[in-house]
Amino acid sequence: MRVPLSWLREYVDLPATETGRDVQAKLISAGLEVETVEHLGADLKGPLVVGRVLTIEELEGFKKPIRFCTVDVGQANGTGEPQEIVCGARNFAVGDKVVVVLPGATLPGGFSISARKTYGKTSHGMICSGDELGMGDDGSHGIIVLPPETEVGKDAIELLELVDEVLDIAVTANRGDCLSIRGVAREAAIAYGLPLRDPALLDVPGPNAYGYPVKIADPTGCDRFTARTVTGLSSEARSPIWLQRRLQKVGMRSISLAVDVTNHVMMELGQPLHAYDRDLVQGTIGVRRAEEGEKIVTLDGTERKLHAEDLVITDDRGPIGLAGVMGGANTEIADHGAAENGGTATTDVVIEAAHFNQVAVARTARRHKLSSEASRRFERGVDPQAAAAAAQRTVDLLVLLAGGTAEAGVTEISAPSAPHTISVPADHPDKVAGVAYGRETVVRRLQEVGCDVYGQDELLVTVPSWRPDLTDPNDLAEEVIRLEGYENLPSTLPRPPAGRGLTPRQRLHRRVGRALAGAGYVEALNYPFVGEQVFDQLGLDADDPARRVVKLVNPLSDEEPALRTTLLPGLLAALRRNDGRGAHDLALFESGLVFHPRDEQRVAANLPVDRRPDADGLAALDAALPDQPRHVAVVLTGAREQAGWWGRGRPADWADAVEAARTVAREAGAELATRKGQYGPWHPGRCAELTVTVDGEDRVVGHAGELHPRVLKTLGLPARTCAMELDLDAVERVGDDTPQAPGISTFPVATQDVALVVDAFVPAADVEAALREGAGELLESIRLFDVYDNAEQLGEGRKSLAYALRFRAGDRTLTVDEASAARDAAVALAGERVGAVLRS
Repeated sequence: MRVPLSWLREYVDLPATETGRDVQAKLISAGLEVETVEHLGADLKGPLVVGRVLTIEELEGFKKPIRFCTVDVGQANGTGEPQEIVCGARNFAVGDKVVVVLPGATLPGGFSISARKTYGKTSHGMICSGDELGMGDDGSHGIIVLPPETEVGKDAIELLELVDEVLDIAVTANRGDCLSIRGVAREAAIAYGLPLRDPALLDVPGPNAYGYPVKIADPTGCDRFTARTVTGLSSEARSPIWLQRRLQKVGMRSISLAVDVTNHVMMELGQPLHAYDRDLVQGTIGVRRAEEGEKIVTLDGTERKLHAEDLVITDDRGPIGLAGVMGGANTEIADHGAAENGGTATTDVVIEAAHFNQVAVARTARRHKLSSEASRRFERGVDPQAAAAAAQRTVDLLVLLAGGTAEAGVTEISAPSAPHTISVPADHPDKVAGVAYGRETVVRRLQEVGCDVYGQDELLVTVPSWRPDLTDPNDLAEEVIRLEGYENLPSTLPRPPAGRGLTPRQRLHRRVGRALAGAGYVEALNYPFVGEQVFDQLGLDADDPARRVVKLVNPLSDEEPALRTTLLPGLLAALRRNDGRGAHDLALFESGLVFHPRDEQRVAANLPVDRRPDADGLAALDAALPDQPRHVAVVLTGAREQAGWWGRGRPADWADAVEAARTVAREAGAELATRKGQYGPWHPGRCAELTVTVDGEDRVVGHAGELHPRVLKTLGLPARTCAMELDLDAVERVGDDTPQAPGISTFPVATQDVALVVDAFVPAADVEAALREGAGELLESIRLFDVYDNAEQLGEGRKSLAYALRFRAGDRTLTVDEASAARDAAVALAGERVGAVLRS
């Protein structure tokens, strides 16, 4: 919400010395998030005056149209003589009033103006456009043409209100009242302790039987509807400069007088309005739900197919507007431009000021992807009592600026409703904040907000109509605390009870993160949303369980409507993004939940919020949620070890991804086995299947290795990118992270090396498993230290694997014969299992 300080001062007598920065500090202290203060015209210096075009000479022989003009600027140039100016714009004519900047002035951006020779003429200044003055384009894409009655020589800086300060406020979803000058002015008045001149306090005539006919078929969707009629609007009436500038400062474009007035009142009071051309409305105006399949062309020129839940405004033909979102093109106001093009300008209008259901408007806006200034306000809550005042303010401005006549008829339909009251102990804010405010302070602050307060120890508080977000005692406590100043709350460190801390699962997650960070990986946190097309990009089979996803009813993006079943899409996107920005040596990791739908879909129960739910209630809630195991994944590319004076370095490869999985398993105290695998995005010849043993059976808990070139090309990833993903919960269940002191033997180790020749397709893991089992209990460790595949010496399709076997007994020194026997037993079993033979 953009709030011009000049407009704010109309309703609050802020001290003249207060700057936008001062007001920003006060509003931030009161709880509003004022993001920036924009200084309009900060570097603007005159003379900048109103001029009248006397002559225009078209200059020939140039690539673009150029005009040499003489402009009367009165005595502003010190001589009274016409000012000679070269200009390329063509949207003005002789006799038009324009804005002229004279030599010696400075325009926004530090652009100094001086007399200069151009196109064979000397130009003494410029005829200005809105962009050149920092006003933005008014839609004409040319210079500013002022109303004919504007006085020649008048200071244009003052006329166009070019110097101002604009506060840009990020309004939270619960403070719809602050999407208006009125709401921000109320906050400023409270912050400064000054009275508020409420622009909604107007004399409004009561409803009568002469108003435009309106029928509400859905009082739940529309509980208040005010209609007023103004006739006889001048087709020549234009929005005055002050009105156009106000709209420009709040970020809106001037369209036509009637539309500008409704937008001005919306920004002023926070009540969205809509003006209908009365001659185009046929019969009674109605409010109802749309019929399935109905269509409407909205003001943006788009035909929209309506949903049965859409709330619409209708006449005898059907829908003429999406309630609270956007009007229809079939009753659009036509301005003087339409008359100039052979059409008919609107002279009679019906003003709508209504209060629509927040949820209905929000869903309609999202369903049609049509967010508007009106829908933003209705979604956050609009003051239902402001509708009549907003309609009256609109009527007054149209009568004043367009010469219209307000008809006596007033239509006002409202559903009966009682004001919301809250009972709260007078000391409740004290207990929430830990500060002794006292009853008088609590009552005073609530009254400043607009509440009516009665009672002594137990307060009965009536909430004002413009604050629908105040629903319970804690909301009232928050109002007192924020107005007394969050910065005045004392800082108190909590005292945690003894014997509590992180759960074992939480400690494991932290250990895993620290271990991977210590191994050189950087944590990346990604959104848990994916699009189903990513599974095709990853090369998953059509029947892969990972393709079964949980879809969101209201996703943040239609391109990613599902919850992830794997961490890889987010990590690979982060890797691609960083690689595209020049970081080519990357190692990223993420630990997070993935989501799998249950076979049986259940509806979650509504649990109580005033007490802790019982165990059965929590269990029922968990049963309605999808399975959410925690996974850990890494991706890496580029150099794993940098080259330098210490060595040549090396690139990241599949072995690094496998080692990352082993690092995670060690932290969980689990024994992780690897074997050759083939799955989804991984290269079939460079993919390790990661398994753990559960009840004597191997269970696959992840994969690691190099990604398939086809996947890399589809996703735009660097060549030889590697990845690993592991089911951390499954690893945790089989692990034992109880600290184990290492056994230190007093007896020496016996080392035996063996080189075995096997077929090239035999996995080294299978050979190692056979050696380990055959060696028996005396084997302390086994390590593969060499792979050799010379075809001339070993034969075609054969390879040599060399292992170092370490033997040790806990109660004696092993003899050579014992170590050799254990080695021979290991080799024998390897020969039996995988056809291994000793290399000669």
